[in-house]
Formats: sequence, structure tokens, C-alpha cells
Amino acid sequence: MPQRINAWSSPRNISTALMYAFAQRSDTTVVDEPLYAHYLSQDLERAAHPGAQEILQHQEQNGEKVVHDVLLGTYNTPVVFFKQMTHHLVNLDDSFLAECDNILLIRPPRAIIYSYTKVVQQPSMIDVGIQQQHQLYQRLKKMGKLTAVVDCDELLKAPERILRQLCQCLRLPFEPGMLHWPAGPRPEDGVWAKHWYHNVHRSTGFRPYQKRTYELPSEAEALAQACQPYYEALRAAALNTDD
Repeated sequence: MPQRINAWSSPRNISTALMYAFAQRSDTTVVDEPLYAHYLSQDLERAAHPGAQEILQHQEQNGEKVVHDVLLGTYNTPVVFFKQMTHHLVNLDDSFLAECDNILLIRPPRAIIYSYTKVVQQPSMIDVGIQQQHQLYQRLKKMGKLTAVVDCDELLKAPERILRQLCQCLRLPFEPGMLHWPAGPRPEDGVWAKHWYHNVHRSTGFRPYQKRTYELPSEAEALAQACQPYYEALRAAALNTDD
């Protein structure tokens, strides 16, 4: 059985870059957001997603079937990396988490919301997913199945150092090839890539960290402030450049 890694990310993070990094490994298969159509098929108070109908047509909507056939399926490599959005984990038996290594990939909420509103206007707490990340963090800690918390900013400040720490947590050897990848799309990209992946398709590695400030309209600002305590709690548990 392969080692199964779920990277549970907030949206508008560097989750695709992290997936591309793991795709460079000699021992790893990567899978892009296998629960996206399941999420879209649920009756949730969420913003409209670009390309939603195409996603529903091209990807399995039955979450339980995805768990059985994809997350717990058979692979030809000893490691399989699932790029996941935390908010996709809804109305689903999550007992499969016990059979996986689970990473949380976090980002400051103001940065998430600022980026998200460039594609989807007026995101909700469900769309942003930070509250769900905090709940998942508590659930995984209780199960003893939380492998690591990775903060986007820390990873961008020192990609090799944080990736080395992450690989150690995963009991995997670090491979230097994880730091770079060819520009352009990958065959594993979901059909939603054309709406969301423009920046990562121009990249050949993790972009240098730049400290930024974000001006948000009033509704988005209120959402960012509501998300901040959840982020702070998660950040306290994250790998960092001082370790």
C-alpha cells in the first residue's frame, strides 16, 4: 500500500506549487483536488465557482466513491500526494484520514481573501476554509494523524529548509528536485486550472517571499477579522525557519 499524503489547504494559497514540488519526486504520484466536484454538488452557502458545470461533468461527484477509488485506491508509486481544499471535506465520512498522513497548509486570511476576490466576489467563511482548517486540526490532533502544519509565508521565506522539515515529518528523504519544476501546466491539473493557475504556470519554483499589505472592502475585512483567530491558532503549530 502506498503512503498517502493529504495536503489540506486554504484556497488561494501555494497548494498548487506544493503539488508541483511533490510531482518532481522520483517516488510520488500527485492528484489535484479529487473532492472538488463532491464539494460543488453539496447544497452549501458558497459563492459561484468559475467553471463549476465543467468540473461537475469531468470529475466524480460522489464523495464516498472518490474516497474508495481515489484516496484509498491503488497506485504504481510508493507515495501518493493529494492536493486537497479543506472546505471540500463536507458531508463525508472522514475515517479515511486515519489511513493517511495529513498536512495543513495555511496562509494569512487577508492574503487569501484579497486573492480570492480577484476570481470569486464576496467569498463566505465556507469558501475561505480557515475555520474548517482549525476544526480539522483539532480532529487530526485527537486522532493522532496530524503530520505537520505548513505556513505559506514560512515556506516562501526558506523553501528548502521547510521542505526538508516537512519531508522529515513525512519520513521521506528530501529530494532537491522539489525546489524547481518546468513552467507551464501539468497533466495532473484539474479542469479548473485555466481559472486559477495562471501564476503557478508561469513559475519554475517557489516565488520569493514579499511582505505585503492588503486593502479590503468592508465585508471582506469583516471576514478576514473573523478568520484571524483560527489562523493564529494554526500558525502557532506551524513549521518555521527557526526550527
